[in-house]
Amino acid sequence: MKVLNELMEIERRFLVDGRYDKPWRDGARVFNIQQHYVPFEAFTVVEGWMNGFGHPLTTMTEEEVDVWSSSTWVIRLRKMNEQHILTCKSRQSHDSSLELEWTVSKECFDAVLANGPFPHVLKTRYKWAALDEHVWEIDEFEGALAGVVLAEIELSQSDQAFETPEWVGHEVTGLESWSNNALSNMLSQKHAPQG
Repeated sequence: MKVLNELMEIERRFLVDGRYDKPWRDGARVFNIQQHYVPFEAFTVVEGWMNGFGHPLTTMTEEEVDVWSSSTWVIRLRKMNEQHILTCKSRQSHDSSLELEWTVSKECFDAVLANGPFPHVLKTRYKWAALDEHVWEIDEFEGALAGVVLAEIELSQSDQAFETPEWVGHEVTGLESWSNNALSNMLSQKHAPQG
């Protein structure tokens, strides 16, 4: 199905030792990111509108509605610099996910987050262009995850060749415990009141 192929994201993820030089910062575009993971049950689709906690967030195409109704999703609200983004991801294999994504207003973003707090992560992202013309996204986490550095590369197919920069370490593609969602949930459990 053509629509599914267009919505498929294939990426590989790696640990990075960020204790020493950080060559990925040289000439990179920089983004300050906060991203929150909101329960799937808080979202509904009514007459082509995606709603979060009853707040209309964005319109959806018929194809997006069909894809939405065929999967379960991890829902992410991200503030990236001054942009607010709603993303729905559904894991399909160890390295690929369906992804639906829309820009939303600050008011919509704030209206959903007012129902929180929700598990979240803070990070600075560097978009670094490699010599082979691939773009790497390197995330330096902040707050309780300070010191964690992950690098991702998005590919057009799973077996696509790419050069690995020397600063890229152990591959963690498909390891659920290294997803941003899992890291945010780990932090929320760590800071939950003990009873």
